[in-house]
Amino acid sequence: MSLRIYGNRSLKTLPGQATRPTVARVREAVFNIWQGTIDQCRWLDLCAGSGSMGAEALCRGAAIVVGIEQSPKACAVIEQNWKQVAKPDQSFQLLRGDVVKQLNRLQGQQFDRIYFDPPYASDLYVPVLQLVEQLNLLAPHGEFAIEHSPEYELPDSGFSIVRQKRYGNTALTFYQL
Repeated sequence: MSLRIYGNRSLKTLPGQATRPTVARVREAVFNIWQGTIDQCRWLDLCAGSGSMGAEALCRGAAIVVGIEQSPKACAVIEQNWKQVAKPDQSFQLLRGDVVKQLNRLQGQQFDRIYFDPPYASDLYVPVLQLVEQLNLLAPHGEFAIEHSPEYELPDSGFSIVRQKRYGNTALTFYQL
């Protein structure tokens, strides 16, 4: 299976719904909301799945994309997709493993845009929100977007909610410091 991103570029995905790529409508909405802030940004893609959000960020000029994904098969697809779209002046790094454990490896780094799309039924929301805050991963003027089920109420955190959107079976909550 493949999907299309910015510039009509085709990306590979894994068969089935194991990595559940962010649907085009939601992906487009995120990049419209963050329009004008992607060029030269530092992007963090948590539970990267097919890598479509990171690939889209690279296509739109992100300077650095870092992704975390647990599935070895998904990581192979992400690497291919990001190599395909990255320009020579862009860098990317993919960390394989549990998102909570891998986040600690990013201590000392900050990101302008963080996108978190875990399996909706997972118990990752609280620990990831806490770690992003504790490790100071969000840059001072950055934003952190979390994709989740509309029925799920995200926990309170040290971040401020700046907007919430709903797109069918997908909700997005955007945070700032």
